[in-house]
Amino acid sequence: MSVTTSIDNQITCFHCGDVCLNDPIKINEKPFCCEGCKLVYEILSENNLCDYYDLNTTPGLSKSTNTNGSGYEFLDDASIITKLISFTDGNKTTVTFNIPQIHCSSCIWLLEHLYRIEKGVNQSRVNFLKREVSITYENEHTSLRKTVELLDRIGYTPQLNLENVVTGYQSTDQKRIYFKLGVAFFCFGNIMLLSFPEYFGLSFLNDSSFYNLFRGLNILLALPVLLYADTDFFRSAWSGLKQKSLNIDVPISLGILVMFFRSIIEIISDTGPGYMDSFAGLVLFMLIGRQLQNSTYRRLLFERDYKSYFPVAVTVLENGATTSKVVSSIQPGDRVMIRNEELLPADAILLKGDANIDYSFVTGENIPVPKKSGDLIYAGGKQIGAPIELEVIKKVSQSRLTQLWNESNFNAGINKNISVLVNRVSRWFTLIVILIATTAGVYHYLTNTFIEALNVFTAVLIITCPCALALSYPFTMGNSMRILGRIKFYIRNTFVIENISRINHFIFDKTGTITNASGNTIDFIGDTLTAEQELMAFGLSSSSNHPLSRTIAEHLDTDSKISLSDFKEIAGQGISAVISGESISLGSSKFIGVESISTSNYTQVFLKINERVIGYFRLSGQIRNGIKDACQALRKKYDIELLSGDNELQKQNFDLLFDVQKYNQSPIEKLTRVKSLQNNNRKVMMIGDGLNDAGALKMSNVGVAVSDNTNSFSPASDAIIEAETLHRLPEIIKFSHWSMNVVYLSYFFSLTYNLIGLFFAVQGILTPLTAAILMPLSSTSIVVMATLGSSIGGKMIFNKY
Repeated sequence: MSVTTSIDNQITCFHCGDVCLNDPIKINEKPFCCEGCKLVYEILSENNLCDYYDLNTTPGLSKSTNTNGSGYEFLDDASIITKLISFTDGNKTTVTFNIPQIHCSSCIWLLEHLYRIEKGVNQSRVNFLKREVSITYENEHTSLRKTVELLDRIGYTPQLNLENVVTGYQSTDQKRIYFKLGVAFFCFGNIMLLSFPEYFGLSFLNDSSFYNLFRGLNILLALPVLLYADTDFFRSAWSGLKQKSLNIDVPISLGILVMFFRSIIEIISDTGPGYMDSFAGLVLFMLIGRQLQNSTYRRLLFERDYKSYFPVAVTVLENGATTSKVVSSIQPGDRVMIRNEELLPADAILLKGDANIDYSFVTGENIPVPKKSGDLIYAGGKQIGAPIELEVIKKVSQSRLTQLWNESNFNAGINKNISVLVNRVSRWFTLIVILIATTAGVYHYLTNTFIEALNVFTAVLIITCPCALALSYPFTMGNSMRILGRIKFYIRNTFVIENISRINHFIFDKTGTITNASGNTIDFIGDTLTAEQELMAFGLSSSSNHPLSRTIAEHLDTDSKISLSDFKEIAGQGISAVISGESISLGSSKFIGVESISTSNYTQVFLKINERVIGYFRLSGQIRNGIKDACQALRKKYDIELLSGDNELQKQNFDLLFDVQKYNQSPIEKLTRVKSLQNNNRKVMMIGDGLNDAGALKMSNVGVAVSDNTNSFSPASDAIIEAETLHRLPEIIKFSHWSMNVVYLSYFFSLTYNLIGLFFAVQGILTPLTAAILMPLSSTSIVVMATLGSSIGGKMIFNKY
């Protein structure tokens, strides 16, 4: 661990890097600028977290003021806690904070190791781009107030704006950016106006009073640009230098300073008019370019977070009847029914039924929590047992469900990779650029003039920018996500597209995946069912979300409601319960304990009441439209196979579609098969219904859950596809390859642009102002290329998007 001691004989703080203006406070021969920084170091040292300083030098932020926990008493108010938290089951609570101070890998490392400082913290995850941290803590050992006080003590004070918590909109930051753009535009326009007489060599400028007045006004107009409009570039550059890292804003800041002070020297020494118009234009165009990049990315994120709803439906109770409703249209006040193994898509109040809620998708623990009527149940809770009825109190976009799928993997994954890419490229790229700029400047100084040397030095610093290179991947894939979402194929994050392009082995489930449950024809073979037996069979089948159970329930459709107890469901085998004191079971022959009956082209679901087998429901296996063509297209280039939990009576229907067929497969056997293929260097895509295939979906390189008008959402999947889109799987594979090619093309374009820009800049042909205009245009061109390229691919491959 190195100790920062001095720069130019000035002692700097070991924690934050600020200059110690007074005598430094020392601990273990390490200097600190204030008690706050010393306190943070002591906290980290006591908890063996000084690796924080190994990742980056002086990574902390100044803590010259310390609240000592005061000012947070309002966080003990239950009504405020309810507005701030994302989830609680009474034992554990999850809350997400916006923390603007997050700026480097040390910040991420420390915030994700809070559990080592605070006993009650279970886990914490950082979203670097949004500057957010999601924390889960145990109510018994800590509280919301103590968690906020902890963050404040270590220098990461969260923004606690209830309005922003509700809307998710950071209006303050946006206003600040627009103010800076307004200042830069106003100053640039007026400097240009005052410079017109000089441009055209008007004779009245021979009067020294006009000459000095106009140039003096230009200096005054340039000061707000230097002292306010461009401060984000300087702040970012200084933060990078404190971490001993050369980020992209270092050469930009150098170029700005060189341009400004060069103009000041010219004007004061009366050796020239200066270049205040170029200086203001440089800042303005760079601000415009950066704002364009940020706003475009925000729009992509907004559509991802709020418009690309899952193609998942939930059962809604209206006027005594049940209907299916997509989760995106669920409103507060809707009454919903959640069956066994279904996830609640929105926060709701329990109205009826025995709820045993499994919050494993939220907390990681799969111990069901019993709930009684009137209790609040958070989105993401999974019912274990008989159906329950609830009243929705929040829209899906405001609940935890959306975050469950994309929070940890989408944000953390994309943020980490973007951060690594930018840091890796910027560190060496910027160093090389500075060397080239310095070499070119010295050469022109020796061969031409000092002014020419400054022009070249500034132009090289500005024109060469890795931003376009870094933007290629996220913008291409972000737009590709949008296109795939519009054909009803929803992916967890942009890296799924890249993984799809590498797939060489496909595994399909059968029931509810390649076969259409709602299109089945159904008969009952056996004893004639009495009205009471039909009602019992309906009550049991309607309690399960399995495709075959839903088909049977639709076949036995009745308005009567029936209560059941001791409900059990064994994945891939069957269901059982007690109704009016009588035991009833529905399932496979193995589950019921009988021999299967040789009947080709049909699936059998046996019914047993009070240990007596009444007969079986015979369902035809209707293959979804377009699936045969899709499988045949995939089979030409890839290995595809069928893994089904059903019996093999329908095997002959699929002989021409799959290279391998395996039947009577349990969820564990499907998982084992995926592992086996991966051990043989196969890249596997698993396509299943999301109910019985969660293990295989999670283990596969890409897991795709098929949604067929049901709540089959599975956080284990990497993608969710509507059943009606499944036949487009070959097109989706082709589009993933197209998207990767667009990324490679963007990389090539960005590299070519930088080389051409350097070629002209080092020769002195390119002025700094021209470079300032071209730099954001290069980034903009990448955005256009990424968006247009992926959109053209979508149009060609899908015919629409």
